[in-house]
Amino acid sequence: MRNLFRFFKRGEQNIKKQGLDSTIESEERVTREDQEASIPPKLSLHPDWEATEEDRYVYQFLNNSCAPMKPNQVSLSGANLTKDENGNAVVTALVRTSLSTPLTLDVMKLVLMDSEKNIIAKKSFNFKELGEIPPASSRPWQFTFEKESLKTKDLPKENWTLAFQVAPPHKLDLDETWENNLSENEKESLKNLVEKDMTPPKDGEVNFQSLQADQAKNGNLHISLLLRNGTDQDVTFEQIPLIVEDAMGEQVAEGVFQTKDLLIKAYTTKPWTFIFPASLIQKENADFSRWRAYPNQ
Repeated sequence: MRNLFRFFKRGEQNIKKQGLDSTIESEERVTREDQEASIPPKLSLHPDWEATEEDRYVYQFLNNSCAPMKPNQVSLSGANLTKDENGNAVVTALVRTSLSTPLTLDVMKLVLMDSEKNIIAKKSFNFKELGEIPPASSRPWQFTFEKESLKTKDLPKENWTLAFQVAPPHKLDLDETWENNLSENEKESLKNLVEKDMTPPKDGEVNFQSLQADQAKNGNLHISLLLRNGTDQDVTFEQIPLIVEDAMGEQVAEGVFQTKDLLIKAYTTKPWTFIFPASLIQKENADFSRWRAYPNQ
């Protein structure tokens, strides 16, 4: 366990919280009465941290400067933002919880923003290092954003925010052609499939899911896929090399498709159909009771 970098000078009197608070809601349900409750989390230092009395005083003061929380919330309260000797941004924050049970987090992506909500840096942190945070508690911690990840040279002095980057709900995004050719019932079924039935792609993941395979009378193979973007950035495909395998795991077709700036927006799924001409079909009478299509890398 590393001790926290001391951002204040010994004996300093004018210590104040520089950053704002950001809060996410827990999925736990609360009663209407509980929703009106006000919870002031108690300071909880990491058990392995060799804190001085002055350290404890400063963090207790900062914790007391924070507003009480509503039930079932997790919050990041910005205390200090500075650069270390290597030019990295070091954020001191209070990880606060109003949950009635201990809090243990896994890897979480954080975003550092200035007073105008412009992004300064993003990074994933292993919150397991914080240990188990007791119910209704506030644990000081420091988060380092490497110099190379910073989008600005000058860090804001105040009103900045350290926040959990929570992915928005995954959505269906239909191309205009699909929008015009599908019935309302078909659109609704596809929307339910993407937004309710399927597990969203993992954070940072782009993948393809099989949707429908149909072989026309002329021998052409029509393959419809769900192109799924689990990243926080739009993804554009100039071309997509595809391989199709049937239920036996045998290759049925292979081809490269020029997709002309096919855009998959962040956190969305777009259905798309690829047509393999009969000349590219490598197996007759393929079994499409189960099949898959994947990029040829």
